Amino acid sequence: MADFPTTARVVIIGGGVVGVSALYHLAKAGWTDCVLLEKNELTAGSTWHAAGNCPSFSTSWAVMNMQRYSLGLYRGLADEVDYPMNYHVTGSIRLGHTKERVQEFERARGMGRYQGLSLEMMQVSDLKDRYPFIETHDLAGALYDPDDGDIDPAQLTQALAKGARQMGARIERFCPATGVSREGGEWIVHTDKGDIRCEKVVNAAGYYAQRVGEWFKPYGGRTVPMAVMSHQYFLTEPVPELEAWSKEHGKLPLLRDVDSSYYLRQEKYGLNLGPYERNCKGHWMTPDDPMPEDFSFQLYPDDLERLEWYIEDAMARVPLLGQSGVGRVINGPIPYAPDGLPLIGPMPGVPNAYEACVFTFGITQGGGAGKVLAEWVTEGQTEWDMWAVDPRRFTDYTDQDYCNAKAVEVYGHEYAMHFPHHEWPAGRDRKVSSLHDRLLEAGAAMGAYGGWERANWFAKPGDDTSEAATQTWDRAGPWAVRIKEECEAVRDACGVLPISGFTRLLVEGPGARDFVDSLTASRLPREGRIGLAYFPDSRGRIVTEMSVMVHGPDKVGLITAAAAQWHDAEHLSRQAPEGVTVTDHSKAAECLLVTGPKAREILAPLTDADLALPWLSVQEQARVAGVDCSLLRVSFAGELGWELHCAVADAPTIWDAVVAAGAKPFGMYALNALRIEKGYRAWKGDLSTDYTLLEAGLDRFVDWDKSDFPGKSALEAERRTGAAKRFAILTLDDPGPCDAPYMSTVWDGDAVVGETTSGAWGYRVGASVALAMIRPDLAVPGTRLEVEIFGERRAATVAPDAPLWDPANARLRA
Repeated sequence: MADFPTTARVVIIGGGVVGVSALYHLAKAGWTDCVLLEKNELTAGSTWHAAGNCPSFSTSWAVMNMQRYSLGLYRGLADEVDYPMNYHVTGSIRLGHTKERVQEFERARGMGRYQGLSLEMMQVSDLKDRYPFIETHDLAGALYDPDDGDIDPAQLTQALAKGARQMGARIERFCPATGVSREGGEWIVHTDKGDIRCEKVVNAAGYYAQRVGEWFKPYGGRTVPMAVMSHQYFLTEPVPELEAWSKEHGKLPLLRDVDSSYYLRQEKYGLNLGPYERNCKGHWMTPDDPMPEDFSFQLYPDDLERLEWYIEDAMARVPLLGQSGVGRVINGPIPYAPDGLPLIGPMPGVPNAYEACVFTFGITQGGGAGKVLAEWVTEGQTEWDMWAVDPRRFTDYTDQDYCNAKAVEVYGHEYAMHFPHHEWPAGRDRKVSSLHDRLLEAGAAMGAYGGWERANWFAKPGDDTSEAATQTWDRAGPWAVRIKEECEAVRDACGVLPISGFTRLLVEGPGARDFVDSLTASRLPREGRIGLAYFPDSRGRIVTEMSVMVHGPDKVGLITAAAAQWHDAEHLSRQAPEGVTVTDHSKAAECLLVTGPKAREILAPLTDADLALPWLSVQEQARVAGVDCSLLRVSFAGELGWELHCAVADAPTIWDAVVAAGAKPFGMYALNALRIEKGYRAWKGDLSTDYTLLEAGLDRFVDWDKSDFPGKSALEAERRTGAAKRFAILTLDDPGPCDAPYMSTVWDGDAVVGETTSGAWGYRVGASVALAMIRPDLAVPGTRLEVEIFGERRAATVAPDAPLWDPANARLRA
């Protein structure tokens, strides 16, 4: 074709709502030289058979931001681009059967209020006023969302497409991409109509994203972590009673019975029932069920038998559903990532490639996803912290068996509550340490951290370690007394905790130290020492935190969180100058934290190391229990202690020796409580790109004498004008049965003045503690505030600007 584009700034592969939204937002950002390729007609994949529901509800701050933005965009899109759309903002009602579900609603309501949404709690007695056909048996409460509704997915996509074209972007329909290659630092996207050379490429291929992702493997890529589930819903014939009521009152709110796991929506004068059934079914997972080359505008065969229980339950809830027959069944493919959230952001391992794919709820998230993707492409950073959907959150443990198992689990529990002490059972034991059997023998209840199995707490015989026991938001549970014992052992004697899976990166080559130094706002430690370093973006916001050991001008070691493995490695490697390499040694070593006032006493007979060296000292070549080991004098628990880093095979020898010497095993739950008492921040909770270094109270880690570092000018301006928020430690007078979860709102009288970033009971200080970001003028010791915990405001006091436990760090430095 003579007018086929041969060059573009960005090529997007996939013409569903998300790909088209990405094109629209790129054009809106001024990047109009962009091309979208669609193998068939727009919306030919999951978009065309999507139900089109548009909730704002989420218990993820990032996802709620994204969905809130979508709904705002959709309200004005038809007028903006002059394209008619069927967008019905009917409101929705979520039904709760239990106290725990109502607590979840209260938490979401608080988050939504903070984002400007108008979520409302409802009494059961008021339900019939808004939904006259409902039966209210066995309900504990409900949540009303006035912004919820439904939209025609095809019309939405075409409206976004029209807007993108009006701004100068191009869409090539019936033009499948067939592969990619790389030449001269640019991408070449191959199609049957010709090649397109571009700077950047986006995989927005929906349930074909994994197939497209394979094209990028020769350039550093990996298999996209996803599976495809069969999602089935059906439409009834018109219901006369509903038709009569609607002509007088309008359309019913969308109803979600989340504990029974389905939604029920009015569709014209009939009803649309969409369950997420436990006895669900995946497709294209086995050799005898291969993914077809093209499934455009196709569906799976009907399989209503799977839905029988849900249909019966829905008819008991809304008897109107049983008054008409089934009119049409839609059974189509829906892609699932292992946690049910999409992949939006940099493609792991691949330069100038991005993902905007694997959307389970692509219609309500599509607008926000396009915005986020466009920010990644054009700015290299996003307005909101989007780690919840960042493709790099999954690393090398997500093989296809894992993805399939998690997809089935997540689909069958689509509306499940994510309790703080609950661990999902599917896809476990992906990465186990050499200590795994010993931990189980000691009673460890395990949890997954970036794929690694770690001990959460240590049970004693007779303790209830069942999954059912964890279905609570409450602090109390079989674990509570054990966490208390573990914290007291670390406070009074000595504890030992294996921290498997630390990310270990080695930066080597001419000028390696100077390179690392150029990326951080912090002063690097001298040789023989370890120190925390903070890496900001251009706005001074916190990209990551790493522990740094300088081995010389051409060699620097860094230790960071297990979950940050691909994120932090890429933050370094994508900016490394020629001759400087970044290598990952995460699997080469194990770490045991030995900490408490008797830690020196425990270790002294076992090691030749100098245990008198000060806090933050490093001993690279030592021996513990007769095996080679490095000792780092640090402790995330805030007590005298050492991290012992050793070869994986040697960890059991050290474990046996320190336990025999009297160290008590403790778990991640105890460590979390201990670090919160010290005000130590955790990555992607307290430390995220939602906050600057100054807002997070990390001023002491900023070396203002440096000639330059990312975000220095922004931080200097902020220092002059004052930060918009300020980190504070809060103690709660009477927190009730629950500690403050992430993003609980902080109140001063009738005004919301901040949010918590983490919270836990502090067993050393005997109080519930919350780390928070609040209005700067209120971050004054003694200020009285309130923290909203599951709908109840609890009195809190701003603590002094120092750790609650051992504020002078005397125990740490002992």
